[in-house]
Amino acid sequence: MGNRDYGLLPGGVKQALRRTVGRYVVGEAWWRVKFAAERAAARRAEDAEIARLATLLPATPTALFTVAIPTYQRPEALARAVRSALAQTVTDVAVVVVDDGGGELGALPEDPRLTVLSLARNHHSPGLARNAAIRLTRSPFVAFLDDDNTWRPHHLATVLPALRAGAGLVYTALHRSRPDGSTVDILGRDFDRRAHADTAWVDVNAVAVRRFPGLRFDPWARPNWVHPREDWEFVHRLSAALRVRHLPEVTVDYAVHAGSYFSEWTTEALGAGK
Repeated sequence: MGNRDYGLLPGGVKQALRRTVGRYVVGEAWWRVKFAAERAAARRAEDAEIARLATLLPATPTALFTVAIPTYQRPEALARAVRSALAQTVTDVAVVVVDDGGGELGALPEDPRLTVLSLARNHHSPGLARNAAIRLTRSPFVAFLDDDNTWRPHHLATVLPALRAGAGLVYTALHRSRPDGSTVDILGRDFDRRAHADTAWVDVNAVAVRRFPGLRFDPWARPNWVHPREDWEFVHRLSAALRVRHLPEVTVDYAVHAGSYFSEWTTEALGAGK
């Protein structure tokens, strides 16, 4: 599980679970039991937000791609993320920014393809915010971008042929870099569901999916010490029903920094002390 509860298990039990089921699968099953009440409350909160926001939308955003961008009090980075989504060579996009109750959106581009939704309060849940963008739009395909990352102009053009050819979930490679511009790594490898049961390497910023009725993230706001994260849960659950394809081309620039709202980075990754 990669957390304090998993550490309580005897070593032999942990190794057996890893070999037969997978560390993250076991962890996810345990969190579903331990935090069942919190997860149910998050689902109710999401439904309430959707009902409220639906009354405020003059029209349903509709395009070839919905681009879901959750945000919280990061206006300058958000503007860069939005510009990269609007600058795609695939121009038929509905870019939906969902403010998780932060209230600091800054100056965003004037573009009819951009819709901004503001949640009534801070839920501290990227899954809930992404679900709002999914549920309040119409599009055959959906892609995801966090407010501190950017896409290269060909990102959607890269994933589109694979989606049109029948893949249900497509992901590219990420270039992860520190604030000084130095490279942390290039994240991307072919999908193996059994290996994915024990670790995570598919980042949602590189993911595009075919829309279907069950398309949604877990809206529960996971504590920082809980693993796996919502990205892993989303990919692993969808991979049971959809054909997954990895495209090794780098199309995402991912910022590794200490101010990440949803991720904690080690001092080594951040390059501190060098």
